Amino acid sequence: MTDARPQLIPPSPSPAVPAKRWAYVIPVAAIMYMLAYLDRNNVSVILPYMHGDLELSNADKGLAGGIFFVGYVFLQIPAAILAQRWSARKTVLILMVAWGLAASLSGLVQTKSQFYAARFVLGFFEGGVWPAVLILLASWFPLRERARANALWMACLPLSSVFMAPLSGWMLDHASWRWVLVLQGMPPLVWALVWWFAVADRPAQARWISRAEADHVERSIAADEAAKPPAGSGSYLDAVKQKSVLVLIGVYFFWITGFYGFNLWLPSVIKELTHDGSSTEVGLLTAIPFTIALAVMIANAAWSDRTGRRRQAVAVPLVVGIAALLLGQAVDGALPRMLLLCVTAAAVYAPYGPFWAIPGQLLRFEVVAVAMGLINALGNLGGFAGPYLVGWLTDATGSSVTGFAVLSGFLAVAVALVTLGLRTGTRPVRRLSEEAPEGA
Repeated sequence: MTDARPQLIPPSPSPAVPAKRWAYVIPVAAIMYMLAYLDRNNVSVILPYMHGDLELSNADKGLAGGIFFVGYVFLQIPAAILAQRWSARKTVLILMVAWGLAASLSGLVQTKSQFYAARFVLGFFEGGVWPAVLILLASWFPLRERARANALWMACLPLSSVFMAPLSGWMLDHASWRWVLVLQGMPPLVWALVWWFAVADRPAQARWISRAEADHVERSIAADEAAKPPAGSGSYLDAVKQKSVLVLIGVYFFWITGFYGFNLWLPSVIKELTHDGSSTEVGLLTAIPFTIALAVMIANAAWSDRTGRRRQAVAVPLVVGIAALLLGQAVDGALPRMLLLCVTAAAVYAPYGPFWAIPGQLLRFEVVAVAMGLINALGNLGGFAGPYLVGWLTDATGSSVTGFAVLSGFLAVAVALVTLGLRTGTRPVRRLSEEAPEGA
C-alpha cells in the first residue's frame, strides 16, 4: 500500500533558472516518436485502399492492425532496464534503425501471412522505445513538470496522425500502398543521426545545457526521489507486486483497447461518411479529430500538473469518450457523427500525460523502469484486442455499431479502475512552498 499523504516536492524554479531542456529534449523525442507512430498507424489509412491485394476480410484487417501489439510486448521490460542501467539514448537509437528497416520491408510482402509477420516484427522493435523515452524524461524533468513533459512528448501521437492521415492519403493517390509503406519507413533512419547528436541521457552529459539548469534539475529530481515511499527491498518484484502497479496495468489495458479500436477504424468510418471519398479527402478529414485531440491533451496535462489531480485527469476524459462513442452510433447525419468522432478522439488522447506521471509519482527511480515497461507491455495488448474485436464484430453483425459499443464498455472498466483502484497514492502533489494542513 502506498502512502496516501500528499508528496512534497521543491517549489517552482525561479525565472532565472534556464529551461533549455524543453526546447531540446522534448522536440527531438517528439519527432522521433512521431515517425514511430506514423509507421505503426499508417496501416489504418492504407487498409481501406488495399483493394483486395492480400484478400483481407474485416477480421483480417483488425488482426493486421492488432498483431503489431503482440510483438510490442517483448522488449518493453528489457528496453526499460537497458535504458535505466545502460543508456536510454543508445537503446532508442538501435531500436529506431531496426523499426525503420522493418517498416520499409513491410511494403514488400506478398501474402497475408507475410504481412502479419512484418507487422509483428515492426511492433517488436518499436516496443522498447516508449519505456526507454519515459526513463529518459524522468532524468530531465522533476515530478511537478512530469505530466506536461510527458504530454508534450506524447503530443506526437495525435500530431503524427494529423500529418500521417493527409500524407498517406495523398501518397495513395499517387503510388501503391506498397511504396507508401517502403517510403514511410525511411525517415527514422535519417532522424537517428539527429537523435544521436542532440540527446543526452542526463543533464550532466549534455553540451548545450548550462551548469545552473543541470544542477537545478538534478537537485529537484533528488528531492522527488527522497520524498517517495520505499519499495520494499528495492527489487523489481517488490515494485510489480504493489497494488497500484497492477491497477495501472488494468487501467491501461482497458483504455488502450478502446483507444486503438477507435483509432484503427476511424479512417474507415470517415470513408463511409464521405460515401467512399478519395483517399486524400478521407486523409484530410481524418486529421481534424486528431488536431482537436492534440489541444485537449496538452490542456489536460497542464491542468493535471497545476492541480495534482491525476486520477480525475484520466477518468473524466474517458467518461466523455464513452458518451461520445455511444452517441456516435445513435445519431444520423455526417456532420453530427463527425463532431462526435472529434470529441471521442480528444477524450481518448487526453489522459496520456497525467497517466504516465502516476508511476513516477508512486515509485522510486530504481524500480519505476520495470514497472512502466510492464504497464506498457501488458496494457498495450489492448492494442491487439480493440482493432480485432471491432473487425470481427463488424464481419459478424454487418455493422460497426456493436464493435464500438463494446469499446465503450472497455473504457468504462478503465474509468472504474482508475477511480476506485487508485484511491490512495495519487493525491494532489504539493509544493514545499505550500503549507501542509495540520495533522497531514
